Amino acid sequence: MHGTVMNGAGDDGGIAATGLKRTFGPVQAVADIDFTAPAGEVTALIGPNGSGKTTLLLMLASLLRPDAGTISVCGLDPLTDPRGVRALLGWMPDTLGVWEALTAREILTTVGRLYGAKTAAAAARADELLELVKLGPLARQPARVLSRGQQQRLSLARALVNDPRVLLLDEPASGLDPGARVDLRTTLRNLAAEGRTVVVSSHVLSELDEMADRAVFVSAGRTVRSQSVAEAGEQDRRYAVQATDGPALASALRALGVPFQVPGGQRRFEAEIRVGSETEAAALLRRLVEEGVPVAAFGPASGALEETYLSLREAER
Repeated sequence: MHGTVMNGAGDDGGIAATGLKRTFGPVQAVADIDFTAPAGEVTALIGPNGSGKTTLLLMLASLLRPDAGTISVCGLDPLTDPRGVRALLGWMPDTLGVWEALTAREILTTVGRLYGAKTAAAAARADELLELVKLGPLARQPARVLSRGQQQRLSLARALVNDPRVLLLDEPASGLDPGARVDLRTTLRNLAAEGRTVVVSSHVLSELDEMADRAVFVSAGRTVRSQSVAEAGEQDRRYAVQATDGPALASALRALGVPFQVPGGQRRFEAEIRVGSETEAAALLRRLVEEGVPVAAFGPASGALEETYLSLREAER
């Protein structure tokens, strides 16, 4: 990858959208979304199916016109300057969706030519990107024989062909094995460190804790919360405590006045509790050990962003 961002236009480096609305006939896919993604950061877009995430990404990518609202991508308006925005943008949909008879290298070379690169430069860029996403040995394989995870890696490479300032990724971890997910996380963190704006829509919230700097939560076509990952980590959270002596753990928690629940289906006794901070969690663990409880495991029951997501879903009920 290049060490600096080569493409550029406009004075601002990120994305800002305000009051976005979009309907499809009687269906209001986006009712009122505000969205900000700063340059140099990975911004997670989180919400349930049907919440308007993909519609929002399509509008940001200049592929769908909003019914109302404003969008700025690196200082450019996709409505008035879609070609300018697309020159800055890398778009990764949730499926590859093109030219299955072409080889992986041919696909990337063709996309490079469509962006105006000479054939030799496009081919060199294709080889560079195939190595980045670890598809070098499959460069001459037609796209149709690639697995779902391999097609996802090829789709990421395709989104990077034009060395974009802004990346919009829709479910990029779908179909990836654990090792490939680690590689994806490292790649996106490196891209953000180069000053690019990276937006990731994903249902794999545990991955986003390590990948993202901030998150925007949407539901029913509306923005319901924005927060940094650091802020998410400081909130009231559920912790799981496992002990080899279940009765001793339960007795100690009762004596300490700590409410708990016991989830079903655990091989060891596990109590689920809520703590207000990491400091409070550490103090509780110390007390349990001092009480002689044989604690086998102690940690958050879910990721920080998942905790926010679940709390928002609970508030909607």
